[in-house]
Amino acid sequence: MTDKLTGDKRHEALASLDGWSEIDGRDAISKSYKFADFNAAFGWMTRIALEAEKMNHHPEWFNVYSKVDVTLATHDAGGLTMKDITLARAMDKYAA
Repeated sequence: MTDKLTGDKRHEALASLDGWSEIDGRDAISKSYKFADFNAAFGWMTRIALEAEKMNHHPEWFNVYSKVDVTLATHDAGGLTMKDITLARAMDKYAA
């Protein structure tokens, strides 16, 4: 099992992310992505799905047309872990 991020490690990991927010009342982070159209949004989701499958770490997400809302938490750890930070970085990289 992966350990939850706490203390300085958590602060440093979150500071390294752009545009991600902690969710009130839940040990998770979220971000909304906006793409040119549905095709671009779905293409991004497909690339992320392949990365997530390799990591065996799957996002919570919601897609409407060109917008994708994402929530990341490691359920078996009960909160935020480095798996979430790594997947968030991959999402940002592919969205650029």
